[in-house]
Amino acid sequence: MLGNNLNVSTLGLGCMSMSFGLGPAADKQQSIAVIHRAVDLGVTLFDTAQVYGPYANEELLGEALEPFRDQVVIATKFGFDLEGADRESGLDSRPETIKNGVEGSLKRLRTDRIDLLYQHRVDPDVPIEEVAGAVKELVDEGKVKHFGLSEAGVQTIRRAHAVQPVTALQSEYSLWWREPEDEILPTLEELGVGFVPFSPLGKGFLTGKIDETTEFAPGDFRNTGPRFSTEVRKANLAFVELLKEIAERKHATPAQIALAWLLAQKPWVVPIPGTTKVHRLEENIGAADIALTPVDVREIDDALPPAQGDRYAPAQQRLIDR
Repeated sequence: MLGNNLNVSTLGLGCMSMSFGLGPAADKQQSIAVIHRAVDLGVTLFDTAQVYGPYANEELLGEALEPFRDQVVIATKFGFDLEGADRESGLDSRPETIKNGVEGSLKRLRTDRIDLLYQHRVDPDVPIEEVAGAVKELVDEGKVKHFGLSEAGVQTIRRAHAVQPVTALQSEYSLWWREPEDEILPTLEELGVGFVPFSPLGKGFLTGKIDETTEFAPGDFRNTGPRFSTEVRKANLAFVELLKEIAERKHATPAQIALAWLLAQKPWVVPIPGTTKVHRLEENIGAADIALTPVDVREIDDALPPAQGDRYAPAQQRLIDR
């Protein structure tokens, strides 16, 4: 359950990598097969965004989920300048852009409503009250059911929530990025807002399948990520080895332990691991069957050191709201 009465599955499916971010787009039919298998396994939350492609990922989800539309929750995002408005920040959350963008998303997603609409990144040039007000109008029109924010800071969340209740915050959170625990999680609990961690597997690093020799495809954003430089990856391997030891004792995989740890944090935390492979999807969903006790969680917290390296390069870091 996410805040404001949005019922979703224990884990969702992040669909970005099917079209964007990790090199060339995946095979379309393969991606549709993954989405359909997710539906078969009881996944109801599917996450996309206008910028993924741009637009290609929304079109993919629209086609794949059309037969199951009333069984699933579709989340998408607005907030980037995709129409050449020449805004220096690269962001665009002006009310007219939000409303025009939603019309396009509805068509691409082959639906008459967006279940969860996120502001993808906070736009410093548009007061968050104006953003929330524009979404409120869309909610009143029935085109949007729930309002979300992504990578928003505490004060932004509070200000938006005062205008239009925020159902969910989507931000990075995992065993190797725990900053949300300091201020974000307590604020969300106070306000009754759900939390949707993206990159819950550390952009793949927590699966144990990546080491300092791994080469990423051209166009994969990890090629420019500070945490994926060769030396930093090598330093963080000790982190993953500890995770493997815990997984072996639990008869699980490192990825399953990383996801189970997130699920053990709060009942309103719904991770959205992404994949383009059916067997990885099935592995991820299996994490919901792994019950970590408070003792297990404490052991993991005590055993795993903080990950080394910055999360984003400076150009991306400036898009994060504080």
